[in-house]
Amino acid sequence: MKNTRIENNSIFYSMNGELIRISSCGENTIRFQGFPGCQFIEENYSLIPGQCEVQIEESEKSISLQSGKLRVILEEDGKTAYYYDDKKILEEKPEQNFGYGFHHYTNKGSGLWNARVTFEPNEGEHFFGMGHSWDNPFDLKGSSIDIVNLNAKCTIPYVYSSLGYGFLWNVPSTGLAELSHNRTRFSSDCCQAIDYVIIGGTPKEACSILADLTGHAPKMPDWGMGFWQSRLRYETQEELLSVARRYKELGIPLSAIIADYFHWTEQGDYKFDPKYWPDVKAMTDELHEMGTKLIVSMWPTINEKSENYRHMSENNMLMRTTRGSDRVFNFYGWQAEIDVTNPATREYVWSKLKENYIDNGVDALWFDEAEPEIHPEQFDNLIWHKGRADMVGLLYPYYYSKLAYDGFKSMGRDDIITLTRCAYLGSQKFGSLVWSGDIPSTFESLQHQVHAGLNMAMCGIPWWNTDIGGFFGADIESDYFRELIVRWFQFGVFSPVMRLHGSRLKHGEKSNIIEPSGDPNELWSFGERNLEILKDLVLLRERLRPYISAQMKTASEKGYPVMRPMFFEYPEDEICYTLNGQYMFGDDIIFAPITVQGQTSKKVYLPEGEWILTKDMSFYTKGEYEISAEIDEFVAFIRAGADVLNIF
Repeated sequence: MKNTRIENNSIFYSMNGELIRISSCGENTIRFQGFPGCQFIEENYSLIPGQCEVQIEESEKSISLQSGKLRVILEEDGKTAYYYDDKKILEEKPEQNFGYGFHHYTNKGSGLWNARVTFEPNEGEHFFGMGHSWDNPFDLKGSSIDIVNLNAKCTIPYVYSSLGYGFLWNVPSTGLAELSHNRTRFSSDCCQAIDYVIIGGTPKEACSILADLTGHAPKMPDWGMGFWQSRLRYETQEELLSVARRYKELGIPLSAIIADYFHWTEQGDYKFDPKYWPDVKAMTDELHEMGTKLIVSMWPTINEKSENYRHMSENNMLMRTTRGSDRVFNFYGWQAEIDVTNPATREYVWSKLKENYIDNGVDALWFDEAEPEIHPEQFDNLIWHKGRADMVGLLYPYYYSKLAYDGFKSMGRDDIITLTRCAYLGSQKFGSLVWSGDIPSTFESLQHQVHAGLNMAMCGIPWWNTDIGGFFGADIESDYFRELIVRWFQFGVFSPVMRLHGSRLKHGEKSNIIEPSGDPNELWSFGERNLEILKDLVLLRERLRPYISAQMKTASEKGYPVMRPMFFEYPEDEICYTLNGQYMFGDDIIFAPITVQGQTSKKVYLPEGEWILTKDMSFYTKGEYEISAEIDEFVAFIRAGADVLNIF
């Protein structure tokens, strides 16, 4: 084919002001890159490309590249079509009916472009992934998804298709994904190139390849798999310790407790306020004696009152805007935010975190506002060390987690967990535990969280959790919330991490402290009957820890999520692609959470095999069943013969 050259196992093709490169990142992967500036730019972002043997065949009007069972054919008009095991899975679609043009670019100046690529829709196709959002359905087919990070919306630009392939949009800019019925399209607001990777294989095969491409999660530390306690917020050292002591007295194992925001002296001062937290080392020592880890919250906000502001401002460690201001978020006054894409920022901030927290016994960090949260949400107004934020905006949480990971590694620490409100492809390799943000305390929200967790599971991020009970709007004295907290707690038992958190409505005395806490949010805060139910659930979680540990080991080694859509284990069963109210928890457990107020039964589909209902040890085979579940019961099935059965 004319205007083609083959170099380093890659195809380069020039046409109409565009340079195309087609290559492989490893077996059963094909990478497409389109450069509107006609110049090849080597930029992988978070990708870790591998090597493999490819076969390239050329004819007069087309050229093809094959990697494993995956093959792409590039035609002379620039159109590509992808085949897996000789079955067409994806084909580019022209935007005009006479077929001209498959990659569209609009110049933005300075070598930057708006860009998009469009594919033909496939009838009966289902899509899963794209991170989590407070409002996305389980099956994303028919959805339009903004590629942007916001509170309670973490965009991971990767989808898995029921046709047996994954699509990784390797462009970390803001943009739009359209998984509609008339087209599949990915658009970038600002980029240097179109860049995507097709991954061929079953859900398990694709997840393993995705982990190879973006990094494997480490093995989760044992303490991370127990019960975590948090609320908005513990106002003093003594208040936090009194909660941990109460759990100890009640015989309820407490793996971790969290000191949330505004424990500090000022936004941008990475240290406890000694007025309320007089002896941090004594606090962590006592917690450790009780077998409890301490996690401390950090925000990226900073202002001129901070002891660190002047140094960071003068050394270009803060975000800037296109017109020079560094103020991007208003919370107790206008705040600047740290630029974690700058290596110098990461090194400096870590030195403060280590000195004031880690060296005083703090075990892990909670990186809040990690999108980053800015108002208004105008990423094209931000200038970072890595580039314009509309071009690299999705990378912020990636480098935020890298800050903690590199710091702990420099100390020789491997037991790294960083709780973070956002992530990007590859964040998992830094020990990122993603949570779903500030979500409402409603049954509708709980239902959405099931969908959110299952979509995040398909994106290579195996460590994920929610605020049990939701974050805002809860009245702990209401019957509604007391029912909700039990059902959400049941979901928490069968989540990768079990963490209770939330800002509860205030009924008691008001505090003069800045950012006072709401009502209590401990197991004994929701009535005596609920205390017994919730305690039993924590004890069940404790018994499940060896099983969860084994699943976490698999997540690290193979890239498999712990919380898995049903089709992950049963890709040949078409029904499993439609099951949005149940999931696999590891290899051997099917869990079907109750997510409707007043509901006391749940319809469950059991795939091929023999299954045991945990509440009465009754035996079931493939089929659909209605299972009763009173408020102190949940619906879970164990694969017959699995070792985990004996803990129920």
